Amino acid sequence: MFRPRPDATAPTIQLEVEGRVVAVPIDTTAAAAVLLAGFDDIRESAISGARRGPYCMMGVCFDCLVEIDGVPNRQGCMVTVEAGMRIRRQRGPRALSLTEPEPNPHHEGGG
Repeated sequence: MFRPRPDATAPTIQLEVEGRVVAVPIDTTAAAAVLLAGFDDIRESAISGARRGPYCMMGVCFDCLVEIDGVPNRQGCMVTVEAGMRIRRQRGPRALSLTEPEPNPHHEGGG
């Protein structure tokens, strides 16, 4: 379904997708990197468990949510890859923490 053009010769960087080291062209999105790594789905629906793949690739549909470097729910189609990045597909609903979240100093109001 998704593969690079055979004449594409862009410089590449290495990153991890689901624990596998892959080389992808510079300026590739995280969603495209998952597809280039050979996966046809990026996440599972938290409600039905249905497999989902990136749909619009422009930040509208949210079907490209992935975990990037340990941070879940990132829009893979909106994040440009970096060398050494670790991308994991999201599987089902996320675990909820029953502890109080740490304050975020970058958020207005501190929380």
